[in-house]
Amino acid sequence: MSPHQPAGEPGEAASTEPVTKEIHLRARPEVVFSYFTEPEKMTRWLCTEATTDPRPGGINQQTHPGEPDDPDGPYFMHGEFVELDFPNRVVFTWGYTNSQLGVLPGTTTVEVVLTAAGGGTDLRLTHSGITAELPSENYERGWTGMFKILAELDMS
Repeated sequence: MSPHQPAGEPGEAASTEPVTKEIHLRARPEVVFSYFTEPEKMTRWLCTEATTDPRPGGINQQTHPGEPDDPDGPYFMHGEFVELDFPNRVVFTWGYTNSQLGVLPGTTTVEVVLTAAGGGTDLRLTHSGITAELPSENYERGWTGMFKILAELDMS
């Protein structure tokens, strides 16, 4: 599939299994929710720059530097918030303006579910709509690394 081929046309890459990551954090869901919607908190663990308008249809733009030896970075994620149910759930689209990745804005979806548990929060993230253009292993590796950073944050 060409990176510019609209969804649904013949030759479209088939979706792979979603990537699901789970973690327990020591902060309450009300606090954790903001780490997916507020730029000053997102840049503490997920990206180097962020612009958000956390409402359905609002923008969610992030700059990701990539790996130190990656000549193609930085990567510009442009998404849109789809659903916000404070403090339980946030859903947004995910894709890149870097056309060489073949994952255009709006082509994948991230769902974050937060559940109060054990004095903190059980977080489940599901990234779906992934195609072979950018294999799920890349997303798996990326979210694993980001969750390590998130787990070490002082969210108090």
